[in-house]
Amino acid sequence: MTAAFPPMSDLKSYLTERCAYTDSLLDQWIPSVETAPATIHKAMRHSVFAGGKRLRPILCLAAAEACGGSKEAAGPAACAVECLHTYSLIHDDLPSMDNDDFRRGVPTCHKVYGDGIAVLAGDALQALAFELVVKAPAVSRYTAGDLVRELAVTAGSLHLVGGQVADLEGEGRKLPLEALRFIHENKTAALLTTSLRLGGMSADATAEQLQALREFGMATGLAFQIIDDILDVTQTSEKLGKSAGKDLASEKSTYPALIGLDASRAEAQRLTQHAHDVLSLFGSAGGRLHELADYLLARDY
Repeated sequence: MTAAFPPMSDLKSYLTERCAYTDSLLDQWIPSVETAPATIHKAMRHSVFAGGKRLRPILCLAAAEACGGSKEAAGPAACAVECLHTYSLIHDDLPSMDNDDFRRGVPTCHKVYGDGIAVLAGDALQALAFELVVKAPAVSRYTAGDLVRELAVTAGSLHLVGGQVADLEGEGRKLPLEALRFIHENKTAALLTTSLRLGGMSADATAEQLQALREFGMATGLAFQIIDDILDVTQTSEKLGKSAGKDLASEKSTYPALIGLDASRAEAQRLTQHAHDVLSLFGSAGGRLHELADYLLARDY
């Protein structure tokens, strides 16, 4: 945290409250397990409510606050990004992709419901994300179409899907650092950035504020993935809630593999400092975002 922005009160309580708020909305908006066909709704809820940290929704809500908005106005966008994120995890874990048995500490969707239902659960959550994002109250600068476009471009071949393709094609190869950065920026940082931007848009943010949120998101998103790379080789599966050592087993290029652990930590710290710097536009209103940048850097799972 920079000297100009002393820590705000009790980040842990803030994270707990915002996570519970997001969960309450998701529980309201995802069809119940009694809704036919029950199997698909059980599968969707299995993955959504498997104990995720809700980092993207929390960043969405914090960005709205930084721009003078409210959690109520940002709630639909926060839930939309969580649905889109969970869809990507369900598909990422499939045998034809990363082939993982655990996610968020519980068996992955395909291990419980089979590959076919897992694919469809992911598809349904992606569709639900677009249904939810248009629930955001109207503002003067952005239409519902602007919100949909923001989410759609991030979800498609230029970012989330494109990053996954590059990740798959990079297995078993030692990638140049710029190629690895491309994967991380698109597979991870792009959705984190859109979470922030949608929060800002819900608060009728100015173009300057949205640009600052974009820079903050790309910096923290890349730092987040570098820390993930580090944790994959330094933590246990029990601590991570997913299979540790998967990157090494899949012969994936990672920041630690390419530049070492110490240089990887230094790069994550450099990116986090840049994230702090671009928040100067928000003054004290950006305090939570400052805290969250440091929290993401210091996490150990």
